Amino acid sequence: MSVGEWHQAGSGSARQNEAPPREVTATGLGPWPGEDPVEAAKIIRGELGSPHLPFLAELPERGVGSDALGRTASLLAELAVDVQPYGWRLVDRPGRDFRRAASALATDINILADVAGAEERPAAEVKVQLVGPLSLAAGLHLHNGERALLDFGARRDLAASLAAGVGTYLSRVSAAVPGARLVVQVDEPDIAAVLAGTIPTSSGYRTLRAVSASEARESWRVVLDALRTAGAAEIVIAVPEIEAPFEQILAAGADGIAVPLKALTSRQWEQLAGAAEADKCLWLGALDVAGSLPRVADGVEAVWRPWRELGLPATALSTVRVTPSAGLAGRTPAQATAVLGRLTQLADGLNELAQG
Repeated sequence: MSVGEWHQAGSGSARQNEAPPREVTATGLGPWPGEDPVEAAKIIRGELGSPHLPFLAELPERGVGSDALGRTASLLAELAVDVQPYGWRLVDRPGRDFRRAASALATDINILADVAGAEERPAAEVKVQLVGPLSLAAGLHLHNGERALLDFGARRDLAASLAAGVGTYLSRVSAAVPGARLVVQVDEPDIAAVLAGTIPTSSGYRTLRAVSASEARESWRVVLDALRTAGAAEIVIAVPEIEAPFEQILAAGADGIAVPLKALTSRQWEQLAGAAEADKCLWLGALDVAGSLPRVADGVEAVWRPWRELGLPATALSTVRVTPSAGLAGRTPAQATAVLGRLTQLADGLNELAQG
C-alpha cells in the first residue's frame, strides 16, 4: 500500500472530525503500569468514557519495543531500528527489536478493537501518542553511535519518515474504533534541550548544536500535516513546563498544547491565556502525581487561580482538558485507576465554575 493510500484509508468520516460539545474533560498522557494491555484498555475506557478522552496505553514494563521511543520508531517508513547498549539505533533493515516493537503495537490496537467492540456505548473519541520528530532525533542513534540530532539530513529524513508512517497507524486505529474522533498527542520531552543545544554527544565531552526554532516549526508542520491527512481531528504537542516553546508549537499549526502546571511562570501563563483566547486546546497537567494524590479542590485551584488572575472568563475553561502531571507507568494499576477517577472529578469541578 502506498503512502497516499494509507492516508486515504485513514481519512475518516465527517462524524470522526466533528468537535465534541465544549466542556472540561479529562485524559491521561499515555504511559500506564503493568504488562497487560487488556486490563489497561478496560480500565482506561471504563474510567474515561464520554465526554472524556480514553487513550491507547503505552506499557513500557513489557520491555524492549514497548517504550515510547521504540514504539514510535516502529512507525517509521523505509527506516528501521535496533537496540544497542546505548539505546535505539537506525539500521539498514528491520531486525528482531523492530519487529518486536511493531508486534506489540499491533497487539494493542487489536485489543482496543476487541474491548471497544464489546462496549454498548463506545466513547466518541480516542487518543494515540507518538514521539515528535525532534525528541525522536535526540533519542535515536546513527551507525557510529552518535545521536541523529547531530545531522541536519538525518533530522529531515526522520521527520519525513515519521510523516510517511503515521497514515497506516491512524488508519488501523480508526478501523479498531469505527466512527471515533481521532486525537493525537505528539510528545516532545527533550524539546527544551534540543532548542537550547544542551543534548550531550555520545562521548559526553560536548553538546550538540542547538536546532533553530524555524527548523523545529517545519519538522512539526511536516508531521502535523500528515496526521491531519490521515484523519486526526485534534493534534496537541506535549512538552515539559521548563522553557516550553508555546509560541513555536502554535506557529507550527498544532491545535493545542499539553503541559504540566506545577512550575509554569507568569509569562508562560500569559502565553497560555493568549492561546485560550485564540480558541486553542489547553491540556493542563493539573493533577500532580509525584506524591500522594492531591485533593480535587487543590487541582481545581491550580487551574482556576491563575485563570482568574489573568482575567480569562470562566466560560473559556471549555478549551481545557485536564491530565496528570506525568505518565502513570511508575504507579500500580490501582493507583493509576485512582488518578483517572480523580481527573474526572477535577473536570467536573471546573465545569461547575465554567457553567456558573
